[in-house]
This record gives sequence, structure tokens and C-alpha cells, in this order.
Amino acid sequence: MKVIQHSVKTLQTALVSKCQDLAKLYSKYTKEERNLLEEGFQPGQPGSLFQPITVHSDSDWIPAHPEEPQDFESFYRDLFRKTPDASHSTIYIQTIGSFGEVGAQTDQYVEWLREYCQAFFYGLSVKFLPAVTVAETGCSFRVNSNSHNLQILTGDLLRFLGNRKPKDAFCIVGITMIDLYPKESWNFVFGQASLSMGMGVFSFARYDDNFYSRNYAGRLKKSLRPKQGDYSVFDGYYTPPITSTLLLRSCKTMTHEIGHMFGIKHCQWLNCVMQGSNHLEESDRRPLDFCPICLRKLQVAIGFKIAERYKALLHWIEEDQSQTARPEEASACQFTKPTEAFHTSGLWLQRCLNILEGKD
Repeated sequence: MKVIQHSVKTLQTALVSKCQDLAKLYSKYTKEERNLLEEGFQPGQPGSLFQPITVHSDSDWIPAHPEEPQDFESFYRDLFRKTPDASHSTIYIQTIGSFGEVGAQTDQYVEWLREYCQAFFYGLSVKFLPAVTVAETGCSFRVNSNSHNLQILTGDLLRFLGNRKPKDAFCIVGITMIDLYPKESWNFVFGQASLSMGMGVFSFARYDDNFYSRNYAGRLKKSLRPKQGDYSVFDGYYTPPITSTLLLRSCKTMTHEIGHMFGIKHCQWLNCVMQGSNHLEESDRRPLDFCPICLRKLQVAIGFKIAERYKALLHWIEEDQSQTARPEEASACQFTKPTEAFHTSGLWLQRCLNILEGKD
């Protein structure tokens, strides 16, 4: 295992910048906000809020995909990055295909995703577009020759999303429980985006703990060879059970991909939700939230108060749907949000708030 350690000076330059105008902009943060952001200068120290990146093998993202690190200055000066404005301030989410048996729990799951996304990108509105079936997208599909599960073509889905993108959208993202592939020569892809068009699509199919086992319920019989255009093969197709781990992984992937829509590139500074990942084990090592450098990027793009954003995220984790629902809504909100996997993140958020509120 390799630990990527940056010097305090390097991290300080990445966060603040040597340019006078950006350093002046940084000085507008409160003393408490600066204290929080500068926690990142000593990653990995006892009690530190932030940790250095660890590379466990050559198959991890950083050795497999060499990239130029993006500091705050290069993000801020990027002429091509997109910033929300009064006319484009809504993130739209398009569900594609089934997310489980039709009913309250499935509806609640996608609503939990929307609420988390709205807390994460605090200050923007997050809305669902009406759900669509795979057939309605008109996309190509195949049966993967190795894993024998159904897959749908990302390029076709992106074209479909482009035609449905509302005029007030900052971006539109498609989410699905069906596996994806970008072209015939590829085995699969977790997701694909067009940053210039402000749209992306990603799948949660491989976040099922049993996906890579021979007993995976989504494996089709080898003799099944569906014809293009015959979407009946998707009727009743397997979707992963809704668990706390699936919800955690879904929230992490969704916010990572939408983060790219703001022009935030893969993080190479500290352990961060914006780190790239080549496989599920690496994705699971990423934290749920930003490092200070990526947090500053998003804060400048949206303009939220850092403490208010953390409060919204902590509220999402701690909120008990069964307690908050009014009696007349109890039958529709009978499922408690499975946030067991979010426990460590909740404690981390509270520590951040203690610093921001001058308690630490």
C-alpha cells in the first residue's frame, strides 16, 4: 500500500492559491470556516478530520489513470466549467427502468436519494422527472457474455436525456438499477457523462453485494438471446434489495458524478468523494464528502454557508421518517431510512460542525 502525502505548503497552495485575488477571496471565510478547511493541512494526524489518499494496488484509479491534479486556482480559472445561475439552478434526476417492486419502499428509496442530493448540493433544487421504462428510451441493449446480465448502452441514454433536459436545468442525470456498457468492446461501465452538455447516466447494479457471485439473481440463462427492440426481457428483471449499504453507495456515486458537472475533476489531494475509482473496493474506501479543496470549489460555485450544508446532511442522516411523518401519511411513509452505514459520516459531520460553531 502506498500513502500519497503532500507537504503543508503544497496543500495550502492547492486550497488558497498564491494569486492575490484568490487569497483575498479565501480571507472572506470566517475564522471558524478557515479552521475547518485548514484541518486538511495535517492529514492522517491523530484526531484529524481528513486523511491522505492510499493506493492499494496498480489497479486503483490514480496509477491506472494518470491525471494532472486540479487545485482551486485551476478550477476557478477554468473557462469551460459550468456554474448554476438564476435561470439554471435545478438538478434533474431521471430514473430509468425498475428500482424494485412498485410500491412505497421503492418510491421512498428514490426520494431518499433526491433529499440527500439536495442537502449535498445545498442551495440548489433537486427534482425528479417522471420515471421511464427502458423501452421508452429506445436504447440498445445486450446480454454481457461474461456475467450474463442485461446491459443498456450509455450513448443512447445520453441522447435520450439530452432531449428531455428542461430549460431551467443546471444538469440532468439518469440513474438505473440496470448495468451499463459504453460500446461493444467494453465489459461494463459504472457511468458516463457529457460535462459540456451537463448530463450523465450511471448505474447502481454492481453495488449489489452478490453481483460478482455465480448466484447473482440478475444472471440470465445462457440460452437466452433477446432481439434488439424486444424490451419484454426487462419485465420483472431483477433489481438489488434496498439496504443501507446500497443507499450509501448510491448516494456516493450520484454526488461524485454530479460533482463533475460543476467542473470538479478527480481529487488527488486527500481522501475525498471526488477520488476516481476503478472497482467497488476502491469506491468503498472513499468518504461520503469532500476534502477541503473540493469543498471550496463547490462552495464558490453555489455560494452556500458551509455550516448550513453540513447541518442539512446531518439532518438527512438522523431524520427518522417514521417519526417525522404526520399520522395521516404514516401508511405512505412506513419505511425507516436505513442509515446504519452512514453512522461514521454522521459523527464526522458533527465534528465539523463543532469546529464551525467554535466548540472545538
